[in-house]
Amino acid sequence: MRLATLTAAVTFVLDQASKLAVVQGLDLINRGVIEVVPPYLVFRMAWNRGVNFGLLAHDADLVRWGLVALALAISVGVWLWVRKENPGRLAQISAGLLIGGALGNVIDRIIYGAVADFLNMSCCGLENPYAFNVADIAIFAGAIGLVLFTGSGKDDTRKPPRRAKTP
Repeated sequence: MRLATLTAAVTFVLDQASKLAVVQGLDLINRGVIEVVPPYLVFRMAWNRGVNFGLLAHDADLVRWGLVALALAISVGVWLWVRKENPGRLAQISAGLLIGGALGNVIDRIIYGAVADFLNMSCCGLENPYAFNVADIAIFAGAIGLVLFTGSGKDDTRKPPRRAKTP
């Protein structure tokens, strides 16, 4: 439980600090684009009012607050699951990544009305039109980690069924 909490806190702080440094500190909010190491890393300001890739990106407050409620519900659900099940280290780290990232994006929606995305990476002649942030990376990694590193420990400890004796 402690590992999940620590991971969530570090993820949340890294996400908010990166947004503060880049969006506010480097004034990306007004500059729009900063080419760091083009095309591999470009800071490109994007306000995501929806979910991944801007899906459900309506300006309605209902969508905004619905996404805040959904992120909070998922975070609480994962938190309660970790508390009850006490999974292994990798699952706790994964849960912490997901929770910390979700809470980072929740803060953006509450403060700005949208999630501040600014990382844009392209490579090898393929131009990526989308921007993302540290919270998005953490949510993705956490979700994948929960799929990979969780499972029923009960299945691992079960004895194989007895075979019938043959005469």
